[in-house]
Amino acid sequence: MSQITYQIDPAHTSVHFSVRHMMVSNVRGEFGKVSGTVMFDPDNTANSTVEATIDASSIATRDDQRDTHLKSADFLDVEKFPTITFRSTKVEMHEGGATLTGNLTIHGVTREIVLDVEGSTQEIKDPWGKQRMGASATGKLSRKDFGLIWNAALETGGVLVGDEVKINIDVEVVRA
Repeated sequence: MSQITYQIDPAHTSVHFSVRHMMVSNVRGEFGKVSGTVMFDPDNTANSTVEATIDASSIATRDDQRDTHLKSADFLDVEKFPTITFRSTKVEMHEGGATLTGNLTIHGVTREIVLDVEGSTQEIKDPWGKQRMGASATGKLSRKDFGLIWNAALETGGVLVGDEVKINIDVEVVRA
């Protein structure tokens, strides 16, 4: 059997993140616009690939002022870098899931990232006759590695924005 092409379903896919705020809590946010393709090889999952594109301006943290700042040149600079992209380079299966390694490009900087994948689910037929699968993935990155270095020192010590960003992805794909 050859590879099966799936398209990411943007209505049923979420890309969430969290980052430490003022050394006391986590701010959570999401990107609302994501698209991409999964090429799945059921006979040899190591041959499978994932490509995804996120509209950087779709960032939302439930605070308009913060979202505007995150879109500015201090952080994502969405005018200059409108997309965030991921291209897998390796899929390694293990009991209960997989490890997905790939190149993540944010703010014009590309770095390797490793995602732990739970699933994927079995393919199902939805009520409209389309074949669907899903999976969840988690990972971490250093925002400084991508040139996102803006910060402010706190009077009591520490910084306003943490460096480590935790990523949580839930993806649903539809057979093309």
